[in-house]
Amino acid sequence: MSSLHHDLDVPACQSGELGDATIMCQGRSAQSDRRPTLCFPLAGDSLGGSHHSLLGLLQQLDQRKYRILVVVEVPGGKLSKFFNAFEQCGDPAAPRKSFTADKRMGLLKFASTLTGLMARRRFLRKHGVRIVHTNDGRSHATWALAAKLAGTRLLWHHRADPNARGLRFLAPLVADQIVTVSRFSLPQGKSSRAVREAEVIFSPFDTDIVVDRDAQRARLCHELMLPDDAFIVGFFGNLIDRKRPIMFVEAIAKLQTLIENPVYGLIFGEAEDKAMEDQIERRTLELGLRRQIRLMGYRSPGCDWIAACDVLSVPAVGEPLGRTLIEAMVVGTPVVATRSGGNPEAILDGLGILVEPDDPAGMAQGCAQIARGFEGKAAMIADAKISAASRFTRTRHLRSVEKVYDRLLAL
Repeated sequence: MSSLHHDLDVPACQSGELGDATIMCQGRSAQSDRRPTLCFPLAGDSLGGSHHSLLGLLQQLDQRKYRILVVVEVPGGKLSKFFNAFEQCGDPAAPRKSFTADKRMGLLKFASTLTGLMARRRFLRKHGVRIVHTNDGRSHATWALAAKLAGTRLLWHHRADPNARGLRFLAPLVADQIVTVSRFSLPQGKSSRAVREAEVIFSPFDTDIVVDRDAQRARLCHELMLPDDAFIVGFFGNLIDRKRPIMFVEAIAKLQTLIENPVYGLIFGEAEDKAMEDQIERRTLELGLRRQIRLMGYRSPGCDWIAACDVLSVPAVGEPLGRTLIEAMVVGTPVVATRSGGNPEAILDGLGILVEPDDPAGMAQGCAQIARGFEGKAAMIADAKISAASRFTRTRHLRSVEKVYDRLLAL
């Protein structure tokens, strides 16, 4: 998108306290390492909220107790670098072309995963894997049957809507445990023990983060040469239809007619499919918003950039539990989100503003309410911080997941 501001900022490798532990996998010897191996296969090579949640878990797991093995489709790629603190292997049956995120997994696509079934089964046995922990639809599709054939326990971590085909048709047959990130995402019906015993574990967040919002806002305004009285609305997430980036653009067009301040809509995220970027550019130009809409690319840490915005706009529909809502609550940025998916589970009454889905005018009105200020706004922001700190801590998430691991290892 040459005509819009576009600054792609890929995060540097994150090694944490463990150093760069990435190694070539050569299998393992049960005599030399008694720790149970937990395998985390990652599909594709684009970063999303599930990867941040998974990283938060892996950084907390006791590696004296567990052996952590991350499997990537693209060795040396973005995901490999993002998880470079942990032992890694390449997918033994990596596809020539990764499945696109947020695209339905039809029968033909699922059938194509079967060509790598036996290679993945051998891989799991070679490495003595005790639990395969899958975290997105593409990983479920490519690793679930292999785990079943290898006699490995499968933890199906569902981060999508309850109508996902894999959750409805495959998980009941192969999963030893289903975990979802919100009540909205829980599977329906009672078709199997795994479905009946599915449980909600909220994603982990660093709720102790403190960001100087004024300094971050000044940094952002300086970079983009925005006026001091600019009202900055942030959109954060992968540029896919479910997150409604086009609706965000339309809401910005309506918002600029409601308040006196100059309005800027900043889109932080990447598109796997360039067609989505083209759609955003086309709609931006149609609405005469070339100066108001800025494509910022992917930036890390996201909480710093959320803190720089005057409001976080979340137009997503059917989102299981958006990370950016919680991060905004933690850093003190007010949220206007759709009353859809898991959003109401994060934004409880009085913690933000919820609007109807697919309603750009409603989203604009909510953002205008934040811009104008209202009695109780400061209390709303403070209460949101307290709520996030009590419900979404990494410690709480770790304990819940470890209980699941312990149950699966005891089977």
